[in-house]
Amino acid sequence: MTDKQIALDKRYMRMASVWAENSYCKRRQVGALLVKNKMIISDGYNGTPEGFENRCENDEDSTYPYVLHAEANAITKVAKSSNSSEGATMYVTASPCIECAKLIIQAGIRRVVYSESYRLDDGVKLMQKAGIDVIFLSLD
Repeated sequence: MTDKQIALDKRYMRMASVWAENSYCKRRQVGALLVKNKMIISDGYNGTPEGFENRCENDEDSTYPYVLHAEANAITKVAKSSNSSEGATMYVTASPCIECAKLIIQAGIRRVVYSESYRLDDGVKLMQKAGIDVIFLSLD
């Protein structure tokens, strides 16, 4: 990877981190950007579906099962647009879970850059098995 690509990846990753601040989730705020041909074609953060109260956790601090991950929000948002995620890069602040990894594969995303490891690595392993370029990039 070139120095120019690393600098660009860090810039988009910082933007994804800022986007995560839109999340109302208390336990973890995650942001995602979909970039294709140096253009942001979609964005997402973890939160509730449209029409639901912006509350991710119940009184016991457990996440509601209907909360959408940042990756799923970005993918469904691009699906509603005239853009295509085929060949795009996803920048996401936490490594994707197995469910989001399946969506990433099906959406034709070819590269995933993340800055924080999720507690399970099965999503990363699945994406690698599918031939997706998965890159850990620390923002420190």
